[in-house]
Amino acid sequence: MKTYEYVTVDVFTDRRFGGNPLAVFPDAQGLSDGEMQSLATEFNLSETTFVLPPADPANTARVRIFNRSAEMPFAGHPNVGTGWVLAGRGRAKEGVLRFEEIAGLVEVKVESDIVTIAAPQPLTLGPEMPAGLLAGCVGLAPEEILLATHRPVMASVGNSFVVAEVTPDGLTRAAPDLARFRDAHAAFPALGPRRLPLYLYAHDGQAKNKTRLRARMFSPLSGTVEDAATGSAATPLAALLLSLTDEQARRYDIVQGVEMGRPSLLRASAHRAADGIRAAVGGGCVPVLKGEVSL
Repeated sequence: MKTYEYVTVDVFTDRRFGGNPLAVFPDAQGLSDGEMQSLATEFNLSETTFVLPPADPANTARVRIFNRSAEMPFAGHPNVGTGWVLAGRGRAKEGVLRFEEIAGLVEVKVESDIVTIAAPQPLTLGPEMPAGLLAGCVGLAPEEILLATHRPVMASVGNSFVVAEVTPDGLTRAAPDLARFRDAHAAFPALGPRRLPLYLYAHDGQAKNKTRLRARMFSPLSGTVEDAATGSAATPLAALLLSLTDEQARRYDIVQGVEMGRPSLLRASAHRAADGIRAAVGGGCVPVLKGEVSL
């Protein structure tokens, strides 16, 4: 029987029991794929990460990310939280860590109490989702899905979401309907089996050269009824909004998790690069638990 250390941290927050909780296994050598998935299911958090030696010694680690039911190519708060944990153990070189993941190489920067990750891919857009179909999934009327800026569209910088702007009141009242999600997935299967993550946002003004947004993310088909903070959705949103302008870069403060009682602040940004629009997201972390698992 072998023992594996784990820690949990709350991500995108400056207070314990806020933000999005994450479990991190700092040394997962020896765990099988099935054991990693079983542990992620047992922790029952939106994601759990497992740190392994990198394939390229120039990088910090290979990081595998599992949600309750499957491995993920990339995710936001798991990278921020894992970066914070490893930096605290002296793994950052000049404040930088590099994680090998399915979606590509993720660069993590640690500055004071903020950890920022660069998404591994430039913005790509997929098919649009009919507004009425999306509205039914979250209990809103079709007219509460706003279409003036863009239609609901699949967007990714390493992990895909359907991104849609809604009215501020609609964002507050949105509630997932599992049966509607299942029906919608049959009509809109583009994100893969058991995946239909809907990322809804509303504008919330301007502050210090930043656009302020509120957001919520629902993905009940993959086990996350609602997520407290979704960095891998905040990044394609930031990139998408920049793509609709002539600007070179933009910054966004995105508040999420309020309706869940776990307020989160995601500091997102996007900029135009040689290969397309790139995005990053950062925030604070707070340690919560530590322990061991014997297998």
